[in-house]
This record gives sequence, C-alpha cells and structure tokens, in this order.
Amino acid sequence: MARRHDAANIRSRHRMEIHINTGNGMENKTTLETWADSEIRRTLGRFSDDVHRIEVHLSDENSGKGGADDKRCVIEAHVTQLPAVAVTHQASSVDEAFRGAESKARRALDSLLGKHKEHRDHTSIRTQPEVLED
Repeated sequence: MARRHDAANIRSRHRMEIHINTGNGMENKTTLETWADSEIRRTLGRFSDDVHRIEVHLSDENSGKGGADDKRCVIEAHVTQLPAVAVTHQASSVDEAFRGAESKARRALDSLLGKHKEHRDHTSIRTQPEVLED
C-alpha cells in the first residue's frame, strides 16, 4: 500500500500548476481559461519535470475600444531552482497574443533548460580515461 502512495507522491511532485488570469474587458473568461490551460499543457507539458508553475495573464489593453495590437499575453514559467522565465506578446487578437507568447516561452525554456542540463551533464576530455590512453 505504501508503494502505491509513494508513486502517487512522485507523480504529484511533477505536476505543473497552471494559473490563468484574465483581465477586465476579456469576454468568455471561463471558456478562454479552459482553452489556455489545455494549450499550455499540450505545448509546455514536456517541461513538467523542471517547471512547477506557469502563470498566464491575458488582457485587453484598450478594454474593448479596439485598436491594433491591443491584446496582450504574458506567460511566466517558474522553474525549479532557476530564475523564472517571463515572456510577453501583443497582437490584434487573443489567439495571436497567446500563441506568440506560448512560442516565446517554449523557446526560452528550451534555451534555459538546455543550457542548464548541458552545464550539469558536461564531461571533459581530461576526465575520460579511454581518451587519455590513446
């Protein structure tokens, strides 16, 4: 019984929290929040071992007055034992703003975590005996 409990704890530790915040002037908030949550899980879910929380902030800068690039999306990814990653994208629609920020967040996490893992797993030719023997 304890074994199953331990496995559940391990899975829950790697579960990413996702918080979706919509600003004033945003229509269909519940639908928008559900859609954004599922998109984040689909596209950024592969980072769940390293990212413990993602916050998405969607807003209409002009609150329904219209205008070019008045929709804004900010995505913050809180990485375990590393600085948080924050990206912003503004566009004429919520979908474009979200997808732009999502793409930026994916690239930023790839870069940050790739560099961190390369540094952490870095081996030197000086420490590999089979290379030194030749």
